Parts: sequence; C-alpha cells; structure tokens
Amino acid sequence: MKKIENREQLNHYLKAYQLESIFNESLIEHLSLYSFDQGEDICSQGDSSHYLYILVKGKIKVFTTSLEGRKLILSFKNPLYLIGDIEYVQDIDIINTVEAVSPVIMIGIQYQWLKKYGSDYTPLLQFLLETVSRKFHIKSNFFSFNLLYPVEVRLASYLLSISFDESDAQYDGGLSTNSLRDVADLIGTSYRHLNRVIQQLCKEGLIERTKDSIHVTDREALSTLANHNIYE
Repeated sequence: MKKIENREQLNHYLKAYQLESIFNESLIEHLSLYSFDQGEDICSQGDSSHYLYILVKGKIKVFTTSLEGRKLILSFKNPLYLIGDIEYVQDIDIINTVEAVSPVIMIGIQYQWLKKYGSDYTPLLQFLLETVSRKFHIKSNFFSFNLLYPVEVRLASYLLSISFDESDAQYDGGLSTNSLRDVADLIGTSYRHLNRVIQQLCKEGLIERTKDSIHVTDREALSTLANHNIYE
C-alpha cells in the first residue's frame, strides 16, 4: 500500500463519484488516496480493522476462508465499492480478505475520524446504511446461488473476472498455473475436476494453457458460458 499525496486527484474522484455530499468538510480533510499493486492484500480476514476504503479505480477480489483453511470466492468488485463499512458499523474484525486483482486506487479514512466527525452526520450514515444493507442481502443468497452453477460456469466467470478490468482497457491479466489449487478452493471444486474442465475449455478454444499460465482466447464465448459473469 502506498499513500498518494495528490489532493487534486482525490478531489477528482470525489466529484466523479459524487461523494462530496457524503462527507462533511471535517471528514474531507482526513480523506487520503492509497494505491495497491496487483495481487496485494487490501485487508485480511480476522485482522483488526481501522480504515474505511472506497474503491475508485481498479478491480478487487473478495473471498472468505473457512475454519478448515479452505477459501471460497464471494465476488469481484469494480468502483464504487466500500471496504470496512460493516466492520465500522459493527465494531468487529475484518470479515473477508480483499485482494487487488488489477492495480487499485482507494479513498481511505481512519475510523477515528469517522467517529469524531461523522457519527451524527446524516448523509454519511444513510450512505453506510444503504451499502451495509445491500451487502447483507447479497451475502444471504450467495452460497446456495453459487453452488447451483456447474464448475465450468464458475471457472469461466472467475477467468473473466481476473483477466479483464472494464475501467482499464489496457489491463490483460491471466491465471498462473501455480495457483490452480487455490482456484479450485475459491470456486468450490476439486483440483482434479478443475483440470478436467480446463482441458475441455482448451479443446473448445475458449482458453489457452501454457506451462506457466492460462489466458482467455475467446472472451465472447467465455462470457456466454459464464452466464453474464456470476461473480460480478
């Protein structure tokens, strides 16, 4: 994580996403911009939470880890998305791990300033209420909804999410073959079955596998298979 010392850029994002009315002047003084590299953790499940982050550029991956150590992907998110809002409202540790899929820029503010200057500021409280309520609704339906889809659909959705960033046309990601066991956990299948599905998608010309990586070769066909991308 790196702090970006550029108030002009910060003001640009506040205006672009109409966030100026969410924060009063005292809160705006304590807002900062932060950048995260591709693959960098923004926050980790179980750690103490101290910041509210607002995703304003790039793409992130949200996943959870079970007590047995198995990971399961929850979603991929583009701007505008909040991290740390539930933790702030409920005063709890971080619920899920969030990782930067592409280079990411966040607006961040420490909880201490939210409590000091925003605890009775209606626009901010309304904003947090709406986002937290939306997240709980989505999460309540996610697990059963996700498991209704076959592995090839989940894999197609995953590959699309890590390979492309709609806010950055230049971004062209791929999947490292060294991470396939993690991917199997993330989409809820076995490593062996995942490899069978990858072989099938390669035969159909949707993806290409080399020794080190997997890349999408037919985005349109993969999007059709992904059913409009169930993870986003």
